[in-house]
Amino acid sequence: MSTSVFVNLHVRDVAASIAFFEKLGFAFDPEFTNEQAGCMVINENAFALLVTESFFRTVTDREPVDTATVNEVAIAFDADSRERVDELVETAISAGGQAAGEPQDEGFMYGRGFRDLDGHLWNVIHMVQPA
Repeated sequence: MSTSVFVNLHVRDVAASIAFFEKLGFAFDPEFTNEQAGCMVINENAFALLVTESFFRTVTDREPVDTATVNEVAIAFDADSRERVDELVETAISAGGQAAGEPQDEGFMYGRGFRDLDGHLWNVIHMVQPA
């Protein structure tokens, strides 16, 4: 089965969130980006919709969580090297995000995390491919 995934994340300031993720190298689909939402392209089948809280409330009957105290989700994406993991997390931190936890080195997998401007948890991992 082939499908696309759209993760909706509520943000306080769409423009600031777009600028933050553009610093990490992500592109935004202009067809689905406006004052209420930024459609971040993770890959050809995965997207993060960074939406205002008022828009977020139209897709659920529950209140958005306070990301300062609660994790709603942990989003992970891969990088092509350990160095790229470190680079992406350091870029996120310098762009206003926060480090999340300590680096994890499992031998076959290396990862680090950061919280974006709105406190959403992102993990960046590199998995060693068997020879």
